[in-house]
Amino acid sequence: MSAVATRPRLGFAGLGWIGRNRLEAIAATGAAEIAAVADPRGCDLDVPCLDSFEELLTYELDGLVIATPSALHAEQAIAALERGLAVFCQKPLGRDAGETRAVVEAARVANRLLGVDLSYRCTDAARRLREEVRSGSLGRIYSVELVFHNAYGPDKPWFYDRKLSGGGCLIDLGVHLADLALWALDYPPTRVASARLLSPRGLDVEEVAFAELEIGGASVRLACSWGLPAGVDCLIEASFYGTEGGVSLRNVDGSFYDIRADRLRGTQRETLASSTEEWGGRAAQDWSQRLARGERFDPEAERLVTVAQLLDAIYRAARCAS
Repeated sequence: MSAVATRPRLGFAGLGWIGRNRLEAIAATGAAEIAAVADPRGCDLDVPCLDSFEELLTYELDGLVIATPSALHAEQAIAALERGLAVFCQKPLGRDAGETRAVVEAARVANRLLGVDLSYRCTDAARRLREEVRSGSLGRIYSVELVFHNAYGPDKPWFYDRKLSGGGCLIDLGVHLADLALWALDYPPTRVASARLLSPRGLDVEEVAFAELEIGGASVRLACSWGLPAGVDCLIEASFYGTEGGVSLRNVDGSFYDIRADRLRGTQRETLASSTEEWGGRAAQDWSQRLARGERFDPEAERLVTVAQLLDAIYRAARCAS
């Protein structure tokens, strides 16, 4: 492995829609060199295209971008980190908190930069929402509403196999909601009051998830689903209500990409920020630019374990209730 240069050499494992999008986003910054890719389906890029992850690891690389099925994330990330490579991985980093913790520890031991594609926090809307919550201008936050309903659901069979995915809509969509809430509220103690998981079609994983949580001093309701007849492509909401006002992040007209943040005062609503589809690759771009600057392990990666622990607790509460 070469030392990290001005333009680190990156490998890409998995070139599905998201993998290809993140590759193009990183390439657009000019911060890194696309050195090789691995996808058994092949590719049309003018770089070495390999059949296996193992072969990719033999290349002279500084970092690796992982966009493979969830069951492979932890194992592949650890293998890359142990070879001294920085890692940027699709969510979830692991199928549970144990896998997630193992990857974070591998990054700490290797002293390599670790990033995860929790992309919604990279929207201008989410950043403004967090600023409002953290500033104290909303007073004491006492209620939070978190919603992510996807009217379609995944189009890959492995998503519906618990051994491969780790779970259904909760770990796929709920991870974004849990991350946004903890990130905005500065990671206070959490408790799961109740949870319920449903699979109307009798699948191996949940298609609908509900949870009642306590995060810090706030009562939190979380709901997410695949295939809900929402009347639009998706519904996304993260709303925080305090004693001095509120702030809300919502998608516009069912869009996955048009996200708006509003400041709420009684019956009045003021738009703080609006994000379009340009934000999708920002997390990957930020990681590649930090890598180019020579950054190493960031202790903030430990927060990834905190998010995974909350999801695990929701799954346990739902099993106890069934």
